[in-house]
Amino acid sequence: MWKTFRSAIVAGICIGIAGFGNLAVGGVVGAVIFAFGLSAVVCYKVRLYTGTAGFISGPSELGSLGMILLGNITGCLLVGLLTHASPLPINEAAQKILEGRLGAGPWRCGLLAIGCGFIMTTAVKFARQGQWLPLLFGVPLFIICGFPHSIADAFYYLAVPGAFLAANAGKVLLVYVMIVLGNFVGCNLTRFILWEKD
Repeated sequence: MWKTFRSAIVAGICIGIAGFGNLAVGGVVGAVIFAFGLSAVVCYKVRLYTGTAGFISGPSELGSLGMILLGNITGCLLVGLLTHASPLPINEAAQKILEGRLGAGPWRCGLLAIGCGFIMTTAVKFARQGQWLPLLFGVPLFIICGFPHSIADAFYYLAVPGAFLAANAGKVLLVYVMIVLGNFVGCNLTRFILWEKD
């Protein structure tokens, strides 16, 4: 379990650094840069919540999936701390994203997160087979579409100025839980529809 947690921390760091780049540049270029995060996760073979949720074999693995989520958030926290030392307007960009999530509300965020989950599982599945195009196009796609990614969002929220985050903690938590659940549904969408285990 400790090995899984450490692996998940590294995955969170990969996504956090990719999110840092996305916030620094923004737009389509930032979305393309974000593909570094998932590419690094696949190459390092570390555990990412949205790269694992679509491949679990059953309810017995939900505990491990929760540990992966916690490790990912820890990794994002480490990178999130760096944003407060950056001369770039990273924190302001992160707050804008969070304000958008809160404006959309938990149900809309949860539904949109399904799209991200579907893309993530598709990207990881084919990247593991040496086919990288779904990843290289899919990651920018979910960002441009505004589909929330639970680990990227963890980084964005942890990069937000503390006062704003504290003032909206309850709303943020509810939105985040719905995004996590929406990602899980999306990651397993083809299995739910086709009733396949793999």
